[in-house]
Amino acid sequence: MRKTQSILKQESEYILQTYGRPDFVLERGNGVYLFDLDGNRYLDFVSGLAVNAFGYGDYDILKAMEKQAAQLMHCSNLYHTVPSTRLAKLLVENSFADRVFFCNSGTESWEASLKFCRKWGSTRFSEPKYEFISMNNSFHGRTYGSISTTGQPKYHRGFEPLLPGVSFADFNDLSSVEELVTDRTCAILVEPIQAEGGIHVATDEFLQGLRSLCDDRELLLVFDEIQVGMGRTGSLWAYQQYGVEPDIMTLAKALGGGLPIGVSLLRQKVADAVEAGDHAATFGANPVVTAVALTVLKKLLADGFLESVTERAAHLHAGLHKLQERWSEEIVEIRGRGLIAGTVMKNRPAAEYIAAFRERDILAAPCGPDVVRFLPPLVMEKDQIDEAVDVFDEILRQG
Repeated sequence: MRKTQSILKQESEYILQTYGRPDFVLERGNGVYLFDLDGNRYLDFVSGLAVNAFGYGDYDILKAMEKQAAQLMHCSNLYHTVPSTRLAKLLVENSFADRVFFCNSGTESWEASLKFCRKWGSTRFSEPKYEFISMNNSFHGRTYGSISTTGQPKYHRGFEPLLPGVSFADFNDLSSVEELVTDRTCAILVEPIQAEGGIHVATDEFLQGLRSLCDDRELLLVFDEIQVGMGRTGSLWAYQQYGVEPDIMTLAKALGGGLPIGVSLLRQKVADAVEAGDHAATFGANPVVTAVALTVLKKLLADGFLESVTERAAHLHAGLHKLQERWSEEIVEIRGRGLIAGTVMKNRPAAEYIAAFRERDILAAPCGPDVVRFLPPLVMEKDQIDEAVDVFDEILRQG
């Protein structure tokens, strides 16, 4: 405890206080468990906010990291490297994209994509197109363009004026999007699942309608799969479940296996508008990170893996729906798809449930004021899912 208190004291003294964190200090991870300085073990249903898809200490990931770090750790984008090229090839071969841009985080990939949209809009038409239509309740990151296109006013306060040329439509309401399209619109921005907005799943009709609208009006369709891509929904990409392909898509989180990475996937028609010097990232395509990401992607594509994710997801959702039937006065709704799930609570704030889980050595995360979010590693076993569901039942029973 003394070491924990010492670290907490130093953290409060030296680190900018932009986070509200519980009073324990994590020291290590193993499999789907995390351990704090006092030796407590936690079953992890946060997975680093959808980053640690293979949990902690995965042998293949550690081996790739060690091998590449010993060989070449960094050389900048002034030079070609092997891992980034191989990763780009595998991403293109397994997606809609023709080209790849590497950076360091989800919000960086979103910023890059906004620039690529405006560059396309400024070169493709005699009268430049530069306006964006984003969605209310969306979340795209914390940098300036990202919060400007995030449809939650709480992230805007104190940082205005924001990026101009952004309007907001209602998620899953195609007519509200159509009403906002003008001759200056260059792109429609959307998450197939609004993760940070409360785990709202897009309907087939909405995304298919957006694709048709973009085709008819010559607009770009941009998907944010930063949290819900990379196998999280049971397919490699969430868009594959809708029969819709975007023109640009952003990735991050799980791709890096725990290391920072961001990716913008682009169709060739967008890539054709981007010239050398238009954008860059010093640490983008870092050899160690891309070597690890290549390993992660290959593991996701291994025979049977995504099918196992679908099975585990069905087990999780079945357990949560049984809880809802038993506690219908407490659980209003079960949201999500695959291994991203949220329970909408009625009588108590989500933060109280998160604290109750933590007292019972399980880590979950809130998603807005009333949603308890479950984001387990994709390798979480069914009996471990059962453990979390049983603990939730106990929390509800004890009131």
